[in-house]
Amino acid sequence: MRDGGRIAAAIEVLTEINERRRPVQEALKDWGNKHRFAGSGDRVAIGNLVFDALRHKLSHAQAMGSDSARALVLATYIWGWGNQVEKLEQVMEEDRHAPEPLSDAERDALIENKQVGDNDQISANVPEWLWPHFQDNFGDETLAVGRSLSERAPIDMRVNTVKSSQEKVLKRLSHLHPEVSGLSPVGVRLEPVIGPRKSPHVQAEESFRKGWFELQDEASQIASILSGAQPGEQVLDLCAGGGGKSLALAAQMQNKGQIYAYDAHKTRLAPLYDRMARAGVRNIQTIDPQTGSLDICEGKMDRVFVDAPCSGTGVWRRRPDTKWRVTENALNGRVEDQAQVLETATRFVRSGGKLIYATCSLVPAENQLQVKAFLEKHADFKLVDLAPVWEEHFGAIASRRPLFKDGGMITLTPYHTGTDGFFIAMMERI
Repeated sequence: MRDGGRIAAAIEVLTEINERRRPVQEALKDWGNKHRFAGSGDRVAIGNLVFDALRHKLSHAQAMGSDSARALVLATYIWGWGNQVEKLEQVMEEDRHAPEPLSDAERDALIENKQVGDNDQISANVPEWLWPHFQDNFGDETLAVGRSLSERAPIDMRVNTVKSSQEKVLKRLSHLHPEVSGLSPVGVRLEPVIGPRKSPHVQAEESFRKGWFELQDEASQIASILSGAQPGEQVLDLCAGGGGKSLALAAQMQNKGQIYAYDAHKTRLAPLYDRMARAGVRNIQTIDPQTGSLDICEGKMDRVFVDAPCSGTGVWRRRPDTKWRVTENALNGRVEDQAQVLETATRFVRSGGKLIYATCSLVPAENQLQVKAFLEKHADFKLVDLAPVWEEHFGAIASRRPLFKDGGMITLTPYHTGTDGFFIAMMERI
């Protein structure tokens, strides 16, 4: 396929997403199944056009005077990918699979490029109803944070210190030009590609198959480090999902002690078994939500990690479609779920033990306000100031400072720390 056909396909997929509110990966997969002639490079380019159009939906729509799928894809091809309007016109003329030629209004808008306006909420590409929540959290930096969430994300990897080292992984992946992560001492990063290019498939690397590293955003790596989990401790990962946090904690604990990995949804735990074998970890025990019991953990855990289900506002770089699908009702439901999970977690924390609460959200109601509400109900828990812990591990890196909220809770953002958006708080049972 040439660019004209790719543009037409991206418009078709984005129309499907907008009209039926479908997840972007699902819509792209369906398109691929119906158009098997398209090569892997074509599918990647089409997907990149769709993702980038969703990342900049509001600012592109304002500048184009339309929020149609066509307007957003054309704007992305020119402004996002750095092509000239003349090239686009040539593509449309020479490729019979291209969409209709540019109208005069479209051509004028693409040339004028009025993406930056007086409305910060639109320039930041944050849904209008969420804007006040972001302003409450970030004040004068709200625009910068919103823009940072509209960029492509890097590929972050966590070195599995059970089997390898940062130096070895960097050397083994040297053909991909990796870098040391900005904060995590066990992190390796590949910067995001631009335009139609395909990101490296690092899971195909021999070093990945050998268990030398796992895909994990740097923010999640940092949360594991800040948890303070030590070799020999008893740890419960209460919302384990696919096990990324459990694996990070296992390596941090040097394969000593015990991690209990639990998730209310059994299918989410399924990938963990293969990941454990590949990583060579021996201190994780999974608990089946249907046949197992958490009674063994009651009142005995040194640390309980709650990586709570949330709105996902911190990972918009990776999942830009979710910013346009999340609703206020869904947010309120998540807040209720989080409160319930925290309530459940209390029965497992021993006296003097720690309860770590984390989300990939940047909404105060899911983060600091959730923690405050919990502490008001539980006089037997106190907030732990994570600022000194941060200084101990990351204080020397002055260029990447998180936001410290209300007594030492931590907020990470792409703008402040170069990571996904993430929230971390720690409470101790008195």
